[in-house]
Amino acid sequence: MEMIMDYFETIPSTHRSLILVGGLTFFWLIESAVPLFRFDYKKWRHALPNLFFTGTTIIINFALAFLLLNAADWVTANKFGVLHWIPGLPLWGFALLGLMLLDLIGAYLAHYTEHRIKILWMVHLVHHSDHKVDTTTANRHHPLESIIRFVFTLVGVVVVGAPIGLVMLYQSMSLVLSQFNHANVRLPKNIDRLMSYFLVSPDMHKVHHHYRLPYTDANYGNIFSVWDRLFGTYMDFDREKLVYGVDVFPDETKNSNIKELLKQPFQKYQKPTLTPEEKGV
Repeated sequence: MEMIMDYFETIPSTHRSLILVGGLTFFWLIESAVPLFRFDYKKWRHALPNLFFTGTTIIINFALAFLLLNAADWVTANKFGVLHWIPGLPLWGFALLGLMLLDLIGAYLAHYTEHRIKILWMVHLVHHSDHKVDTTTANRHHPLESIIRFVFTLVGVVVVGAPIGLVMLYQSMSLVLSQFNHANVRLPKNIDRLMSYFLVSPDMHKVHHHYRLPYTDANYGNIFSVWDRLFGTYMDFDREKLVYGVDVFPDETKNSNIKELLKQPFQKYQKPTLTPEEKGV
């Protein structure tokens, strides 16, 4: 474990970019071989806006990376943060607890907040408005959301007291798991369900991309599923009945256009609707 931590501490940004490209390529091939849905679409054309936003996310994270490095160095030098306040942690416990807390603050809490605050939901809408969810959807985030997510991660580093090696490990895992649980793959249901007791599985996360409430406001996790189960935001749904997108923003043409997507956060807010079952119909 110590060797792994040391390795991730030395990974330059270019290597993390290779992890991103390698993950996209791997899951792109897997979902083509064993798809959950056989979408009637041109895969490359669908991927273009998602890859555009992948590029903007990379640029923003690279530009702000020095803040993460400085924060991680500061908490390490000053022994500040949760990990430094629990004495006697073995290295594996230090790493696991750190990863889980970074996932709680940098992913779960950020995601939950984006669904609860109207102005943040309109920014996050770019991610949800994809009608053909696949592995490229994982990085479909408006530049404003990339900044919001970065701020939550930065807060997480300070609160947790994470050294830079742990931060790099977390970001690499977060990237790969996000590509995996967005991928249009059909795992055996028993394997997917077993996985979902600890990690966010593809079927679990796809529920979050269903076009209607209350499912849109469920399953916020990215790496660890424990937070959804602990905080009561876990929901199950028949994967065969999934419909992607957002019910109040149904225009697939606009939701596939980069210019329209960049303007999406500045549209008039519309509240997603409840399912007939949730309304008691």
